[in-house]
Amino acid sequence: MKIGCVREIKNNEFRVGLTPDNVHAYIEAGHEVLIGKGAGTGSGFTDEEYVAAGASMIDDPADVWKNVEMMVKVKEPLEEEYPLFHDGLILYTYLHLAADRPQADALLAGKVKAVAYETMQEKDRSLPCLAPMSQIAGRLSIQEGAKYLEKRFGGEGILLAGVPGTPKANVVILGGGTVGTNACRLAVGMGANVTIVDISLKRLEELDNLFGSRIQTLVSTDKNIERVVKDADLVIGSVLIPGGSTPKLFKKKYLPEMKNGAVFVDVAIDQGGCGESSKVTTHDDPIFIEEGIVHYCVGNMPGAVPRTSTIALTNATLSYGLQIANSGLEEACKNNQAILLGVNCYDGKVTNKNVADALEYDYVDLMTLI
Repeated sequence: MKIGCVREIKNNEFRVGLTPDNVHAYIEAGHEVLIGKGAGTGSGFTDEEYVAAGASMIDDPADVWKNVEMMVKVKEPLEEEYPLFHDGLILYTYLHLAADRPQADALLAGKVKAVAYETMQEKDRSLPCLAPMSQIAGRLSIQEGAKYLEKRFGGEGILLAGVPGTPKANVVILGGGTVGTNACRLAVGMGANVTIVDISLKRLEELDNLFGSRIQTLVSTDKNIERVVKDADLVIGSVLIPGGSTPKLFKKKYLPEMKNGAVFVDVAIDQGGCGESSKVTTHDDPIFIEEGIVHYCVGNMPGAVPRTSTIALTNATLSYGLQIANSGLEEACKNNQAILLGVNCYDGKVTNKNVADALEYDYVDLMTLI
């Protein structure tokens, strides 16, 4: 199979879908790899390293798109890339379609076989290709939140950990999954007061066992969330429904009740955000202030640390990519549930139930098509 990878064009997105080591793995498995010039520069991988690994270096990204059977990316294609879609192309990347109707329409019109990292799910319900970026985003949420609590950014002017004789910051984390757990780990490590809210009692018990008396756990209800965010200095939104739109747990009505200069980091913004007041921002212009609350809603947070993110992501995606390349997508889906659940669009049909529900498309079971 011909495998391709191009430079990401999203704002301040420096990650890359394939490393030189990944290229070597595909070449060793008998495949051909085309790399767009400069694809890995932002993550510290030179064109020469890709060539040494066996890739063909292509000057024009459009020529990569045109000539490959599977395109491996990091982020969703942008509008200027839609005309490069072609019938039967396998697109292997993060898609987040529930919040992006135009992209879904373009994938369907182009009859692209779209495999989304974020909906790939193993039998134990783990999300193997989402987990590494969720780990990074969770830790970054505390790092960025601590920064934007600084007065010069409109924050309260409070140090997350405090110092002896001063109050520590109150951190509230909405959602106890991978993002929330990693945010909690960093916030606890910095010495903040942490409350974590989740709908699952079983998950709250696990978090209690993990962090003990260093955190407070609460069941997710509107009243509980309203109560704890009133005193919060930093709120982290880390709710996820794989492939689906995120529920709006952080209500606009909370904002006037909160501390002036408190910070809300909406890590769920890729899936539409878990805040009613959220709107997508970029690394160039990461925050906005509404009713005195600093909102940080960057849609590609891990892109800020591309070397770490690229290596972590490709560690997870390579084995599945090789299965698709070695067997073909259809056979790989029959042999591997995670890949099957990753297919969001196929031959002009929506094949992920959560995406179909979110965008009001007809859902088609992929197994009836292959």
